[in-house]
This record gives sequence, C-alpha cells and structure tokens, in this order.
Amino acid sequence: MEPILIYGFPAGSSMGLVSSLEWLGKPYRLCRVDMLGEMRDPSYARLNARHETPALVTDDGRVITETMAIAHWFAARDTERRISFAPKSPEADRMHQLMAYLNTGFTGAFSPLWSALEMETPDPVLQQSLRTWGRKAVIERHDKLEAMLGDTAYLVGDHPTLADGVLIGVARWLDYHEVAPASRWPRIEAIRRRLEADPAVRFATALEDGETPVGSGAFKGHIPLAEVIEHFGRA
Repeated sequence: MEPILIYGFPAGSSMGLVSSLEWLGKPYRLCRVDMLGEMRDPSYARLNARHETPALVTDDGRVITETMAIAHWFAARDTERRISFAPKSPEADRMHQLMAYLNTGFTGAFSPLWSALEMETPDPVLQQSLRTWGRKAVIERHDKLEAMLGDTAYLVGDHPTLADGVLIGVARWLDYHEVAPASRWPRIEAIRRRLEADPAVRFATALEDGETPVGSGAFKGHIPLAEVIEHFGRA
C-alpha cells in the first residue's frame, strides 16, 4: 500500500512534508485533519497520544509520529536523492543540522504566540505577555538562522530538500502572527519566495486550503480520518 501522511490545517507545519512527498515523486496518500477540531477528539489518540500532526502510516501499516522521524523515513527511501543526500556526506550533515534547528528552537519560538491565539478562556494580560515573549523569541531565532545561511538558492544547495520542506511549513507563521516583515532577513526571505513559487509547495498549500489541485501524479487521494483510525490506530 502507499504510505499515508496525516497532515493538519490550518497552517500546519506538516504542509512542508506534503511538499516533500511531491518532490520525492513516489506514490502516497494523505489524510487531512482539522487541528482545532477532530485532532482534539479522544479517538485521535489512537494515532498519536499527544494529539499532534504530522503522523505517517508507513507502507507496512506502522504509525510514525514526529516530523524528524517522518523526514528520516522519507530520506531512507529517497534512492534517487531528490530530497536528501548520500549518508555521511557533508551535505547530509548540513541538511540534518538545519532540520534539527528548524524543528526545535525555530519552531518552538512560535509556541507562546499559538498559546495566546488558541486560549479557550481569554486572558488579555497573559495573552499580551505571551505575544511579547513570542515575538522576541521568533525574531531571535530568525536572526540566528539568517546567520547560518550561505549564498545557495535553497537551504542546502541548488534544489529543495527535506530541510526546505521543514522550513516552509513553519516560516509562514512569521506572517500569520504578524511578527515582523520577512524582508528583515533577506536570505531567509529569498529562499521562502523560491519555495512559495515552487509547484510542489503551491500544490500542498492548495490541498491544505481544501482545494483539489493537480500535482505531480504521485498523490493518490485523501483517506478520511475515521478510516485511518479504524484500520491503523492502536486499540
């Protein structure tokens, strides 16, 4: 069977993994999940007890969670090295270094902003504190990433890789939360603009928005969440 990526909307970081599957070009299916609704249902814990996306049902029916673990699964099957590099190569080390940074401190810096936005019982004083803290953290993490980048067209070299997939799923949150103009970090912005114009990213974004775009042909359709839970969720 084809692997099934469970991705979240709105504005889920997992959009970048959908883009990566398009770049990879091997058959896959998707399961689209409302992170503000059905992901919070108790039944979702059968796929991920932490009630988070992304999750991946592998081609042999196992469930893998966490972005880095899923990206590693993709890379291990990237025999043509479309989205990764040969193990032990300097490029592979560089890619994993950037992915680790993006998936930890860079992504985590947005947590106070999401907490303020999603607070069920409004608390204006706390929400303002969270926004102030979050904006400072996001700016600081962008400053560090800008300093880490060279003059390559993408994060590692001249074509998109898994690192770019991890970046594009999260970097757009800068605009979503109105933290600062993207132009403040010209190297990051240049890579973002290239990725946003990429057909795979445009395809993944359209899917996230509930549209039915035409992709590379690797995508074999959506599977309802209830069906994925029934067949692959833990009892």
